[in-house]
Amino acid sequence: MEWRIRDGLVPYEEALAAMEARVAAIAAGTADEAVWLLEHPPLYTAGTSARPEDLVDPGRFPVFAAGRGGQYTYHGPGQRVVYVMLDLNRRGRDVRRLVCALEDWVIATLAEFNVRGERRAGRVGVWVERPDKAPGPDGAPREDKIAAIGIKLRRWISFHGISINVEPDLGHFDGIVPCGIRDHGVTSLVDLGLPVTMADLDAALAATFPRYFPEGRIVPGGECAIS
Repeated sequence: MEWRIRDGLVPYEEALAAMEARVAAIAAGTADEAVWLLEHPPLYTAGTSARPEDLVDPGRFPVFAAGRGGQYTYHGPGQRVVYVMLDLNRRGRDVRRLVCALEDWVIATLAEFNVRGERRAGRVGVWVERPDKAPGPDGAPREDKIAAIGIKLRRWISFHGISINVEPDLGHFDGIVPCGIRDHGVTSLVDLGLPVTMADLDAALAATFPRYFPEGRIVPGGECAIS
C-alpha cells in the first residue's frame, strides 16, 4: 500500500489522470494499492447522477465531470481529499461493503477529535448534529455534512474517494446543492470549534485506516447508508 501526501493545490485534471494511470497499473499487477491525500484549487465536480438544476452558480468555479457516483460536490483549499485505489478483486467485489467501510473510516477518524460523525439512510456521507444551530424546516435537529463520499470502479479497482472538511471556505458550497441534498448545511472541523490542522487529520486517517482495510480485506463496522 502506498500512502502519499501531496503538498500544495493539485489541479483536478492532473489528479484524475494520475488516478486513472494508477488504476490501470494496479489492474495489470504492476503497482500497489494506494491512498493519496491532497487539496485542490476551488472547483465543482459532477457525479454521474448530477442534476443541472443543482449547479446554482455555474460561472463561479470550474466544473468537471468526475465520472464517479453521486451528484455535485465542491473541492478546495482547506478540504482534505482522499483518493482511494483499492483492488476489490482481492478484497471482495462488494461496492456496498466498500462504501460502508469508507464511511466507518471517516467516522472513526472524526472520533479521534471527539466529533460524533453519523451516517443517515439515503444520504451517503458523514453527518454531524448541530444543537448549536436552529432546527431544520421540519423541526428536527440541524444536521450538517462534514464529509462526502463518491467512488468509481474500473475492472474492480476503486478510485475517487472521500473529501473531509477541515477549514474550507464554506461559502463556496453555495454555488451547488451539495450531493443533491437540500435543507441541510455543510460544516468543517474548524467550524465546529476544533483547531485541527491538515497534518492532524492525516495522522488520524493513517491510524484508523487498518481497522477497516486490513491487508486483502474490507471490514466495515456498521450498517451501510446505501440500498
